[in-house]
Amino acid sequence: MAGQLGGTPVLILKEGSQRTAGREAQRSNIMAAKAVAGAVRTTLGPKGMDKMLVDTMGDVVITNDGVTILKEMDIEHPAAKMMVEIAKTQDAEVGDGTTTAVVVAGELLKQAEALLDQEIHPTVIAAGYRDATDKAIEILKSIAVKVTVKDEALLKKIAITAMTGKGSGTSRDDLAGLAVKAVKAVIDEDGTVDTDNITVQKKVGAGITDSQLVEGVVVDKERLHPNMPKKVTGAQIALLNAPVEIEKTEVDAKIEITSPDQLQAFLDQEEVMLKGMVENIVKTGANVVFAQKGIDDLAQHFLAKAGIYTVRRVKKSDMEKLARATGGRIVTSIHELTKDDLGKAGLVEERKIGDDKMTFVEECTNPKSVSIILRGGTEHVVDELERAMNDAIRVVGVVVEDKMLVPGGGAPEVELALRLREYAATV
Repeated sequence: MAGQLGGTPVLILKEGSQRTAGREAQRSNIMAAKAVAGAVRTTLGPKGMDKMLVDTMGDVVITNDGVTILKEMDIEHPAAKMMVEIAKTQDAEVGDGTTTAVVVAGELLKQAEALLDQEIHPTVIAAGYRDATDKAIEILKSIAVKVTVKDEALLKKIAITAMTGKGSGTSRDDLAGLAVKAVKAVIDEDGTVDTDNITVQKKVGAGITDSQLVEGVVVDKERLHPNMPKKVTGAQIALLNAPVEIEKTEVDAKIEITSPDQLQAFLDQEEVMLKGMVENIVKTGANVVFAQKGIDDLAQHFLAKAGIYTVRRVKKSDMEKLARATGGRIVTSIHELTKDDLGKAGLVEERKIGDDKMTFVEECTNPKSVSIILRGGTEHVVDELERAMNDAIRVVGVVVEDKMLVPGGGAPEVELALRLREYAATV
């Protein structure tokens, strides 16, 4: 793009830049958006086909989840990228309906193209679409069915709809039941649902029907020491965001040791300090410790000797879920730990799931945080199951909050089309 100034060309865009405007730009953008909609169109509905996506590293993803397909596609066209944003926004807000959103957007652009060919200005078309959106929301609210948390059968049907075609197959009834129970367990007093309080763990092995809901938290870690108890009943749980080890000083320090006695005294002092830390924990009555940071080998020995079940390097998100489920407080200093900071659970146990050992925290008095363990024959199966379960949980959560639903299978879309045509005649 260049202009002329006294016969000298003035470059506005850098060399090699392309500029398209008017009808050509509109056609290019609409064509790109339609291509994206066409890529996911065949995944829609109960007879939708799965897509196999192979990336540059050779990793394979098999799915018919719209947003996953679009995220995996290496899209360069700016208008096509905006279609991917539609799917991402739909996924963030609702958790499902990503393919529908993209297909509808593609179809609206296709209709807009026909209107542009009739010399109708783009702003007029956009204003018309905005008008239709407001009317569509009004119509949807009028045809929506009221639903409450007690309508378990209806909530289950919603979960099944969200899972349809996503590899759940004949087991979707069982999985939908797990999703509904999980959402009902984490509803807050004000009726809101934070689905982050539901942990979905996937493990290869066994069948899909072996998936289970744990009313508590499952931490993907094993106990630290073989001498620690494998099972603790009546657990008093300390949640530590502090290392149980000798920390390095903030400033550069140098210690000169001139005799073996001094070295021994130095090591003895370290042992005394670690023993003091463990005694602080024992004093509170804790018999289970979840630490976010490291635990020294010697401290592990003392904790095992005291019969305390200990797990280290627990993720921050898992610590927060443990605090919510057990009623404990996350403490940042071992010296500040008191009996009142401890969480409570009926059972803490290490179990082997597939090839991995995991820690189960169950029988909490008011588990406002729950876990679902998904099982499946292969990696691809459990990955797709995880996507299906996340969709179902999010959708059921949204319905519980909004207390409204519309039928599926394209019925509301047909009704909207009829009612909007009637409305268009009155405008």
